[in-house]
This record gives sequence, C-alpha cells and structure tokens, in this order.
Amino acid sequence: MTVGSKKISCMGIVGDGCGGGREFSVENETLSAFDPQTQESISLLHDIYEAESISKSGCIVTIQCKEQKINFDLSLLKKV
Repeated sequence: MTVGSKKISCMGIVGDGCGGGREFSVENETLSAFDPQTQESISLLHDIYEAESISKSGCIVTIQCKEQKINFDLSLLKKV
C-alpha cells in the first residue's frame, strides 16, 4: 500500500457546530468533506502526510499524523 492512499474518516454530528452530517476524510494526502444529502465533495486541505486518525469536535477537524497533529477550523477554512 502506498503511504497516504489509505482513507480514514469521521462523521460530523448534526448540531455539533460546522459540518454536521458530513463525512470528513483524509485520502491521498487530502482532507475532504462529503455531504451525503447533496452528494457533493469539497477538498479542504492538501499535503497531509502519514495521517493515522481523524476526529471532529465543533468546528475543528483534528488529524493525527505520524509526525504532527493538524487542527483545521471549518469556520475559517484554514489550519489553526
């Protein structure tokens, strides 16, 4: 398996801030959000290396990578 090609994901809980009901995933070194109602996907952040886990709380998506932890703020659409 190529590093970065494995998909990891989590679901946003409706009512838990930004992105409720959407699936947030890292695949091929890219953070994406998928809306199951509209079937639309959007890329949010690139160059995510060796992601091991992903979680969401409120408007923050947290990606734990082998060498670092990335916090992405959905309300600002940038790393914080």
